[in-house]
Amino acid sequence: MIQINGTIKLGRSIDAATRKAMVEMVRASRAEDGCLDYAFAGDLADPDTLILFERWRDRAALDAHGKSEHMAEFQTFMAANPPKARELRVYETDEGQPLG
Repeated sequence: MIQINGTIKLGRSIDAATRKAMVEMVRASRAEDGCLDYAFAGDLADPDTLILFERWRDRAALDAHGKSEHMAEFQTFMAANPPKARELRVYETDEGQPLG
């Protein structure tokens, strides 16, 4: 399994256009073959920071996601509205174990 975790510091509040772009990205990504999880969340202690969490069945599914039309549209939106900083990491991992 492939997992992507990280933060995107927008340097601004999440406006309606950004929220719309993120919701569209999440919905389209979750519909992809091989997508196990895909989510953006706001950092409660830092409101202009997003947390990204993705899980993919395998590298092939992640590669297909990277070539998708909705990824290209999201990247175009983000290029026009660049974040202040981002730190994303890719992990190869197993399914994990339930906690508790």
